[in-house]
Amino acid sequence: MFGLEVFRRVGTQFQPAVAGPVDPSYRLGPGDMLVLILTGDVELAHSLEVTREGFIVIPQVGQVYVSGLNMAQLDNLLYQRLGRVYSGVRRGDGATTRFQASVARLRTNQVFVIGDVVKPGSYQVSSAGTVLTALYQAGGPRETGSFRRVEIRRGGKLVDSLDVYDYLLRGNNSHDIRLETGDVVFVPVHGIQAAISGAITRPAIYELKSGETLRALIAMAGGFEAFALRRRVQIDRIVPPAQRQESGRDRMVLDVAENQFTDELGPPVPIAAGDRVKVFTVDERRRNVITVNGNVWTPGQVGFKPGMKLSEAIRLAGGPKADVYLGQILISRLNPDSTRSQLRSSFRDSTGAVVSDIPIQEDDAIEVFSRTAFRPSRYVTITGAVRSPHRLLYQAGMTLRDAVLGANGLNEDALLTEAEIARLPEDRGSGTIATTMRVTLDSSYIFDRGPNGEYKGPPGLPGPASGAPEIILKPYDNVLIFRQPEWEQQRTVTIVGRVMYPGVYSLRTRSERLSDLITRVGGLTREAYPRGAELYRPIPYDSGSAFRVVDRLRQQVRGDSTQGAIEDTLAAKARIRGLRTIAERVGLDLPKALAHPTGLEDLILQAGDSIWIPEYDATVRVTGAVNAPTTVVYRPGWNLNDYVGAAGGFNRIADKGRSYVVQPGGQVESVNRKFLLPDGKPKPLPGSVVFVPERDPADKKDFVGLFGSIAQILASTLAIIVVATRL
Repeated sequence: MFGLEVFRRVGTQFQPAVAGPVDPSYRLGPGDMLVLILTGDVELAHSLEVTREGFIVIPQVGQVYVSGLNMAQLDNLLYQRLGRVYSGVRRGDGATTRFQASVARLRTNQVFVIGDVVKPGSYQVSSAGTVLTALYQAGGPRETGSFRRVEIRRGGKLVDSLDVYDYLLRGNNSHDIRLETGDVVFVPVHGIQAAISGAITRPAIYELKSGETLRALIAMAGGFEAFALRRRVQIDRIVPPAQRQESGRDRMVLDVAENQFTDELGPPVPIAAGDRVKVFTVDERRRNVITVNGNVWTPGQVGFKPGMKLSEAIRLAGGPKADVYLGQILISRLNPDSTRSQLRSSFRDSTGAVVSDIPIQEDDAIEVFSRTAFRPSRYVTITGAVRSPHRLLYQAGMTLRDAVLGANGLNEDALLTEAEIARLPEDRGSGTIATTMRVTLDSSYIFDRGPNGEYKGPPGLPGPASGAPEIILKPYDNVLIFRQPEWEQQRTVTIVGRVMYPGVYSLRTRSERLSDLITRVGGLTREAYPRGAELYRPIPYDSGSAFRVVDRLRQQVRGDSTQGAIEDTLAAKARIRGLRTIAERVGLDLPKALAHPTGLEDLILQAGDSIWIPEYDATVRVTGAVNAPTTVVYRPGWNLNDYVGAAGGFNRIADKGRSYVVQPGGQVESVNRKFLLPDGKPKPLPGSVVFVPERDPADKKDFVGLFGSIAQILASTLAIIVVATRL
């Protein structure tokens, strides 16, 4: 709907000034505040408010009736009344006293905006306000309201009518009159409406007055766009009720003839209510054009003219590039039946001269080729001890040094004595798919050193070659830079707890043992509890290792079902998912390791090991499927069942046969079943944990089904015996 957005925008307020000055046509009324200034023989200034009766009271002059007067009429009246009191007040150059009257504050008028507006009602409008001011305060006309015939009624009579389109389209506000108290602004229902779309400047729905035609509608929409198809304007019309004769023919389409568009706006074709006018666009297809694509400097469309030759079209496209393929040029020609035929030519040289300068026709498509496009994408690959192993684009004359540079240089562990190059074989008859060769390197391949930089290889290996020759690479070579044997970063382990000097230690050899580390840290303190020593070793994260750790956490939660334990377990599971490695506890008997160095218990340490030496703990923790999980004071000689009994015994879902003890060093001991002899019960040590797992519901035996199966077997056996006896 054209015009609605003007009244819907927040910043487009038609709000007049609330103070002077005002134009000479402004009419005074009750509530206005005037300022009267006298200069010359007297120097006076008076603030004069127009009373409800329409008077102002001037000191020494008296009451002056001003209601309904404009500013010019007020000046004439003041010359008369002031001249009676001040002799110097007169017109002309002989005046010795002059005055000036202006409006200091404007009154407000109460007006009524009704009809098809967004917010009909009574509004306080400044006395300088107009019809548009009141309309804006009421939110403007609704979609059903008229923009072309806004009525202003005063004292029950129609005093004027405003066409909002005059203001919006032509800036004409001659009918936007000032409102007075009691005025009524009435917006009736809209008249004929028609929509126009397509290649038009301002597509929208417009309201037309009686007698306005297609010509007026196009003018209101801003006229045709440059790409409008003037000979194709179509009107989709709903047949008026009086003209409808049979069902199914309530709509019709009218096409405006091409010969009727004699100017920019079109013919005066009558418009009916509900018409939809569509202005079509010109076809996207271009005439007088050919296309030159491929290996030219400015590929794309080129203007065609009769008599044009192939060489001229290529020249207009910038000419061929230096690597142009001379052997062939393809011309695709559009035939009258919309099929295409293929024509060919070739270049004489790279300047653009052609061998057969074929005449070009409209819509021809010319393709110029590049020799580079026909070449395979050749490369070399460099891997191994380089910073950025990857595939490099091969270039003629590329050397091994160039490839190392392209890989951002060597790593610190690179071997500078030799490298290996795998190359495509010249003869594949014997089934060979690659040949390898060893080439020499030298310290100049370490680019962050000077040409005389020193290099010391690993012990027992020769140093780098002196003055190694440049190695020319071939396409598809695979370069492997070796790593120094036995080279690796330091391995570190962590030991904390009750030792003399806890900290992070670097292993001296790959075979350093636990007892060696205890010696290096100064031994154990007097408070240390060797049996409770814990060793954790990192293992790679995978689904199996994660499952084992999480399963242990889940079992612990079953034994300690407090909310805090459950939340701690869930948090631990989340941390496990975010790790690349998981620390798993290793069973350890530190007293034996210290008593028998290099023995089985004296473990060889690995990178990342963490060792914890605790203080003595004289308790045993009982958890799992027991009646009262608790911590019990260590009792010498007590076994697993004794501690379970101290925790209230097994509960009804306990799996007694799978109970076990985690000794303070991490070793796990379970019940030792013996045939016809008492079972061996593990004896927990101080600081150990007794765990009773829950019975798996899937392991519950179906005794009814078992007895049924036994009965079937017995019945079958008895039947066989009976049959055998009879035989």
